[in-house]
Parts: sequence; C-alpha cells; structure tokens
Amino acid sequence: MRMCSIASGSSGNCIYIGDESTHILVDAGISKKAIEAGLSHLELAGNDLNGIFITHEHSDHVKGLGVMARKYAIPMYGTRKTIEAVKQMSSLGKIDQELFHEVEADEEFQLNTLTLKPFHISHDGADPVAYRVYSGQKSAAVATDLGTYDDYTINNLKDLDVILLEANHDVRMLQSGSYPYPLKQRILGRYGHLCNEMSGKLLDAILSDKMKRVFLGHLSKENNYPELAYESVRMEVNMSESEYKADDFYISVANRDQVSPCFEF
Repeated sequence: MRMCSIASGSSGNCIYIGDESTHILVDAGISKKAIEAGLSHLELAGNDLNGIFITHEHSDHVKGLGVMARKYAIPMYGTRKTIEAVKQMSSLGKIDQELFHEVEADEEFQLNTLTLKPFHISHDGADPVAYRVYSGQKSAAVATDLGTYDDYTINNLKDLDVILLEANHDVRMLQSGSYPYPLKQRILGRYGHLCNEMSGKLLDAILSDKMKRVFLGHLSKENNYPELAYESVRMEVNMSESEYKADDFYISVANRDQVSPCFEF
C-alpha cells in the first residue's frame, strides 16, 4: 500500500492512496495538469484511477473534479448532500451524473482491493467526511478540515499505519493577521480548521506502535509556516503524558503545491 500528497494546503488538496491493484484520489482540488503531473511521479495516469473520493464541496477540494471527470470518466464518491452541492457548482462545468456514487458515513464499502470507511467531520460543508482506507491489514487516513474533534474522531483514527492530518494555522498569526473578523471566527470555530496545537493533541491521542508515518497537511498560506506547524505538533506530543514521543515517528509537512515523497507501507 502507498500514500502520497500530490498537493495539500488551503489553496488546493489532492491525496493519492492505493495498492498494486486499486488507485484512488481523496479530493481533486487542483488543476487537471497538476493532478496528472502528480500521478506521473507515481508512474500512473488518469486512466489508472478507480475513483475520486470527495470530502466536501469547497473549491480547494473539488476544483479539478469536472475536467478530470470529463477526460477520464472516473467514478466520484461522496455523501448525498456533498454530491448535491457539487452538482450545483457551475464552475465545475458539466459532469456525467452517472459518475456520482453516494457513500454513507460510518458504513464501510469495497472498491476492488480497497475498503473505505467515511466518517463525519466537524466542518462547514453540506455533509463533510474524512476517509479511512484499508488494504488487508494496512490502513491510512486523510483527516483535514476539522473544526474540532471528539472521541468519535479519535476512534476512527486509531491503529493507522499512516495519516495525513490537518495542521491548518497558528492561532496567534491568524488573530493578528489581515483576515476579516468573520473569517477569523469561522476558522477558529468548531466548524473551521484545526490549529497546530490541536493537531498535535489529536495526533497524540491516536498514536500507536503501528503508526509509521505522519503527514501534516492543509496548512494555511497566510497563517502558518511549515516549520512552525512541524515544531508545534512535535511539542504537543512531547509535552503529553503519553508513552510516545515525536521522535518515535516520522513526521513531515506535506507540500502545498508539490508532490510529497511517496510512502510505501
């Protein structure tokens, strides 16, 4: 099994997960050209994709959906309300309605050799979900756009081999920055995004001996720095009462607009 961030940031998100037989994207929030370039790093093409899984309908997660669908006729999966919201987005152009497939949060389903489990997340979309993906005994998850988390979130992220986890912003940078007050409140609210410190606390709650790799993703361009996110998350893990320390795991920050190194596990 392998996982690769093709792009992860506040301006666009697209994550590859697959095994030898099945290849999927979680979100397609960048251009077709950028997606194709990312796939080429993995020695794949658009025709190799078995599905695109939509977390929610915000443009930084679906921007490239329409053109990818028209060129490659890739099946697209999302919750009913998310699909309805996507269908209403004129910016995506015409999409064959038969390509859309509904998923239900908390219900596992099979796509070729992969098993996927969508689960609810706290964000201001129509019906947003994160995805946990299994291949045999191995599992990965993409968990971004989390305004907050609870025991339900933690339980869905336990016993993973690899995770891409949101570390969106530094609270002090956001509060003192140029964003309008309502936008600041949205980001800081329970339906917004995880700050660096909360990301570290969530990571600490899901660490196990099985965890092999942690990608920090969906960083804000204006309200965070990769080095700050990295050190803040590590500090939260190291300051906790957990048996684990940050040096026990390989933690890196996913690139905003470049393909991150592919992790095979």
